[in-house]
Amino acid sequence: MDAGRVAVLGGGVMGEALVGAVLRAGVAPGDVVVAEKVAARAADLAERHHVATTGDAAEAVAGADVVIVAVKPQDVAATLAAVAPRLDPGALVVSVAAGLPIAFYESRLPAGTPVVRVMPNTPAVVGKGASGLAGGTAAGPEHVALAKDLLAATGLVVEVPEKHLDAVTAVSGSGPAYVFYLVDALAEAGVLLGLPRDQALRLAVATFEGASALLAESGEHPVVLRERVSSPGGTTVAALRELDAHAVRAAVLAAAEAARDRSRELAAEADAPPTADAGPGAGGPTQ
Repeated sequence: MDAGRVAVLGGGVMGEALVGAVLRAGVAPGDVVVAEKVAARAADLAERHHVATTGDAAEAVAGADVVIVAVKPQDVAATLAAVAPRLDPGALVVSVAAGLPIAFYESRLPAGTPVVRVMPNTPAVVGKGASGLAGGTAAGPEHVALAKDLLAATGLVVEVPEKHLDAVTAVSGSGPAYVFYLVDALAEAGVLLGLPRDQALRLAVATFEGASALLAESGEHPVVLRERVSSPGGTTVAALRELDAHAVRAAVLAAAEAARDRSRELAAEADAPPTADAGPGAGGPTQ
């Protein structure tokens, strides 16, 4: 794939995951530059991935064909102000910052700049991510396809209308935290029932991993698989009754709504004055 020169703004957890994805997509290390203001972090990225690094985002985007914005949402406005004058005409801008609409970028970048907004999640670090993406007014099918190709190594990538990206944030963007929460709860239940803590955690992790693999590979609806485990009058039915009694399903729905609402709030907060330490090196998990 010929993506040309790629600049990644922000060398945090997600930024590094995207660097890895870009390299696995076939972009040569010599064609990748990361803007990271923390010198130690920049040196670590350069050593591990053999890419160029700089503390200056404007320097990073000069001559870049693709610019990936991986800074925190509250730092995006300042970052765009810094890079807009140096952006090459026609350069594709791909954003992974939660909550910020495409219009936020288009109003701060040169007219006609193609923008693709992406909502990834942290399992992208191990190639098991789930991302939704949407193209802006100047992004053609070729731009969306290029963004998909660059992200393919992170895991599942689906194209959705932009109006659905807040829902993607709530389901898959923040979703890993829900899973970690439930794994911890299940492991704690094992400890309560007498299992050694290390064994309880290993069993809980393997159970989630196996159930997810079975669900993905079988293609069956989760209700069908759940019913197969639920023998009449058995242990699973008794356990599920307790989950329903404690409104676990309703809690998950409420959690997703809260994540969606916070995603919308982030867009409003982005216009607030930047903090003193804001900048392209502050990139980290965007959820």
